[in-house]
Amino acid sequence: MTKSDTSAGNAVLIMDADAIRRALRRIAHEIIERNPDLKRLVLAGIPSRGNEIAGRIAHTISAIEKVNVDVGTIDVAMHRDDVGTRAELPIVQASRLPLPLEDRTVIIVDDVLFTGRTVRAAMDAINSFGRPARIQLAALIDRGHRELPIRADYVGKNLPTAFSEKVRVRLGDDRGSEGVWLIKKEER
Repeated sequence: MTKSDTSAGNAVLIMDADAIRRALRRIAHEIIERNPDLKRLVLAGIPSRGNEIAGRIAHTISAIEKVNVDVGTIDVAMHRDDVGTRAELPIVQASRLPLPLEDRTVIIVDDVLFTGRTVRAAMDAINSFGRPARIQLAALIDRGHRELPIRADYVGKNLPTAFSEKVRVRLGDDRGSEGVWLIKKEER
């Protein structure tokens, strides 16, 4: 989040670090309840905050169930449906998934679910690695405004927003406090 976002007074704190921790713990419990064989689970984070969230959820599941959950990264840059219309090419990061994916449940993890297009791209990217038994979706924030028929299986917080508003997530960095902010459009 930029300094101008907070100094202009248009940022509203939605979740602090404790609220994020509680939401991710709740998601971990829901994942445990819906997936009886945790050894067949893969948490695939979408860079960059999805990776951090996936790691935190895996750590929580491990602490609760005493089982290690595989965590991977699924880059969506070249699978997006707008890649050819952007002024600049997207930055591509390496996708790393534990293989094979067959007979496994892959949970796509992202920070904010918005139109659903990033999730669709993630599913395309996953399918280039194999055919998992199931794909599920976990998001810290679901802000609505879907353009595709995609729904999260696990949600930390539903946050209805105006289309013009922005949601900013900051996790574990040294630039400031951790949290989720709603950035309201400035009126002129």
